[in-house]
Amino acid sequence: MRFSNAWWVLAAVATAADGVAAQQTPPPDSLRLAALQSDALRLDPRQRQLQLQASASDLRLRNIAAERLPALTANGQAQYQSEVTRLAVPIPGVTIPSPPHDTYDARLNAQQSIFDPTIAPRRSVERAQLAESQAQVRVTLFALRQEVTDAFFNAASLAERAGLVETTISDLASRLRETQTRLREGVALPSDTASIAATVLQRRQDLLQLRADRGAAIARLSELVGRTIPADAPVALPDLASSVASALASLDQLRARPEYEQFRASRDRVALQEAVTAAQEKPRVSAFGRLGYGKPGLSVLSSDFQSYWLAGVQVQWAPWTWGSTDRDRQVLEAQREIIATNEAAFTESLRRNIQQSVATINRLDSTLALDTRIITLREGIDRESRAKLQEGAITAADYVDRNTELLAARLALVQHRVELSQARANLLTILGVEVR
Repeated sequence: MRFSNAWWVLAAVATAADGVAAQQTPPPDSLRLAALQSDALRLDPRQRQLQLQASASDLRLRNIAAERLPALTANGQAQYQSEVTRLAVPIPGVTIPSPPHDTYDARLNAQQSIFDPTIAPRRSVERAQLAESQAQVRVTLFALRQEVTDAFFNAASLAERAGLVETTISDLASRLRETQTRLREGVALPSDTASIAATVLQRRQDLLQLRADRGAAIARLSELVGRTIPADAPVALPDLASSVASALASLDQLRARPEYEQFRASRDRVALQEAVTAAQEKPRVSAFGRLGYGKPGLSVLSSDFQSYWLAGVQVQWAPWTWGSTDRDRQVLEAQREIIATNEAAFTESLRRNIQQSVATINRLDSTLALDTRIITLREGIDRESRAKLQEGAITAADYVDRNTELLAARLALVQHRVELSQARANLLTILGVEVR
């Protein structure tokens, strides 16, 4: 991936800024994204495919190695033929026997490869195919990281929002008690108490929905990591600003995605297949032998059962293949071009996704700064409204409106904070960098 270094340095500088107030240190037993991703990948059943593929490849390599060992075959045959060759020329004093009509032959054949130029290249191709197959499995497993990320940040967002709603309920409950006291003193209207009480009930409904949604998100995480996670387990947002800045600074040299490993393995496999094609044009030499017992033996005129043996060396060579070898090379060249175009398209797709992610990160950085200012203003308005409510200068409905606006501002802050952390995690995932 070749991009403008200057542009990315600026983006990395912008990304490194938190743009939000320091967060509290999470409890030590909090859910952490890196650990969850690691558990999900380790426990995924598809991990076993790596060992299965290695075992299958080892068996195929042993089969190739066995071609260097002697090959033994046993054959047997019995037949009767209606005519046999006869010598019709009379020779005085000499009786020329006729071959028998019935023949029998049992033999043991042995063949030993002496020189086979295709064995070593074929073994190399098998190893390359194993690397390519295992890289494909890692590409498939890589998508699991994004599933864990989505469920993790969904749970984190819901937990943050539930905490804010709980705080709001507690605050409104205090206002409700104050209003009830003022109602008993005759300085408040029943509608004021009803308005705040209704809002408390609405917030409790919101809290129930948030807890239910968070439970579903935690259940999804539990399925992904293969263990039970408590529904109320705290979630620790990862601090990924420095990791993102470091990844973007080394973007031109970054090839961490497993797809690049697969592309490299595919290129290696094609190159080694060319070596196999070239080796098939070379002659092969082998020794052979036969040990047999039959009627007749090697003497075709004998009518007795005889044992026999023979041995020799044979050469196999096909110097003329009617252009099939050249066509095989053209096929491999086409495969090489397909791999190159797929890699170029994948790199271009990553580039587009990276640009979008960086833009999202920069936007959320700026948005969080504005969220903080908005909350400061809303808190001032809420304090003023609370004082006016206590003095009877405004109605409870007016105060509830101001309190709802403050809650919305705080919810926007925590949502943007989670979205920023998720955007950074997504960017690292796009780049193939592990979250730590």
